[in-house]
Amino acid sequence: MTDRLHLQVIDRRDVVLGASAAALVSALLPAMSGGAAAEAKPTWQDAVKKAIGGAKPTEGRVSLELPEIAENGNTVPFTVSVESPMTDADYVKAVHVFASKNPRPDVASFFFSPKSGKAAATTRMRLGTTQDVIAVAEMSDGKFYIGKRTVKVTIGGCGG
Repeated sequence: MTDRLHLQVIDRRDVVLGASAAALVSALLPAMSGGAAAEAKPTWQDAVKKAIGGAKPTEGRVSLELPEIAENGNTVPFTVSVESPMTDADYVKAVHVFASKNPRPDVASFFFSPKSGKAAATTRMRLGTTQDVIAVAEMSDGKFYIGKRTVKVTIGGCGG
């Protein structure tokens, strides 16, 4: 058992050069994939289709309360509500909210039952730029309703 362990000392310059090369490669990989990354970006229409399948939503019954102008796109308050009696025979099963120009258009999904009392939810979302906010309500009878509002997001109070 005369095997010896040989340790090689790595100096700081080699570590910095290796880390820099790794950072450069990881930064260039998305650019080198070309159009594949751009094609993979989902649209809000794709997100709606994923949520409701091939159903055609009807306008109406869905109300979106949003500010017309959001001075800070990081926290945009909104309320979504749907006109419904919320009985065992007629109620809102779900409401899906989408932002048309966000990198990930799915903002939120809210699920209801007749015991919810009313189909309404209030929260905040992040909007990167001026865009449409779309809400789709799924009813217990299989119908879908849609509502839409445009929100102008200002950047530093200068418009966007």
